Amino acid sequence: MRRSVKPSGLRVLLYLLLIGILLYVVVYMPTPYMIYQPGSAEEVKPMISVEKGDPAEEGTFMLTTVSASYANMALLVMSAFNSNAEVVQKEEKLGDQSKEEYAATQVYYMNSSQSSAMEAAYTAADVDYRIIPAYMFIMSVPKDSANKESFHPGDKLLSVDGEPVSDHAKLTEFIASKEVGDIVEVKLERGGNPVTVKVPLVPIKDDKTESERPGLGVIIATMQKVEPDNPDDRVTFADTKIGGPSAGLMFTMEIYNQLTPGDLSKGYRVAGTGTISKEGTVGPIGGVKHKIVAADREGAELFFVPRKNYDEAKAKADRIGTEMKLIPVDKLQDAIDYMNGLTPKG
Repeated sequence: MRRSVKPSGLRVLLYLLLIGILLYVVVYMPTPYMIYQPGSAEEVKPMISVEKGDPAEEGTFMLTTVSASYANMALLVMSAFNSNAEVVQKEEKLGDQSKEEYAATQVYYMNSSQSSAMEAAYTAADVDYRIIPAYMFIMSVPKDSANKESFHPGDKLLSVDGEPVSDHAKLTEFIASKEVGDIVEVKLERGGNPVTVKVPLVPIKDDKTESERPGLGVIIATMQKVEPDNPDDRVTFADTKIGGPSAGLMFTMEIYNQLTPGDLSKGYRVAGTGTISKEGTVGPIGGVKHKIVAADREGAELFFVPRKNYDEAKAKADRIGTEMKLIPVDKLQDAIDYMNGLTPKG
């Protein structure tokens, strides 16, 4: 005998269905927005070590970050009640990049920032050094690439057919001896794990000559290594989950402090932001208003800010009523001179 579902049972099923739909809409349904808000202010010293550097540091140098989240409906609603939250269109930040490509780009920027910080600090401390290629890094995999299933943004490219490749010149020279369609064995590192793939070489058009040459069909960057002539001055960075180029200035301050005698921090809690060039030029960054809040929360007394970001930073500092002092800088030497002019905290 067939049993009919009681009305109360139908109501329960409808309630469960509605709850499921609501849960999806509020938590799981993607939106075209990202939410930016204050991240962290983190001590730089645990991230950097100089082989035989001067460890003296009574205060601390801190980098500052912005927290970026892919927004669901719940986060969008909460952000409406958060004066420090900023809602932006994904397209504005990601452009045509996928999430994976954007993350790989941030890793590349961080590596470049670390390299430039070492160069700037070595130059300021009169340390001789040289640049050598470290490894190759998959930045992007075009959607129309024949090898899009074999490569992922963020992969480290280690070798092709057993031949180590650490820069574009070596890779191009090695592949030039082959033909389009040849199958090559590529060894990668993905998420810390070794991966081996076999892929066909695809035609790559040379923008200058309009001719075609064989290639892997991906966009690759060369990561560089900065090597001092004296091994005692070698800088090592700890692995972090921080991306982007804006920690350059604070990395440089910490490296310079360890390379030179004495304590550049003078006992102060010093935060800051700004890109750095190998010549020591400090460049503007995004999200400075969020970094001001992050630094204030961690009790920073001083904040170095790129001059072009100063007005925005000052407006936010005034709004939150912080006692932290903002110091606008154009170059590394500005920050070094300011710290050298301070009386050590007693």
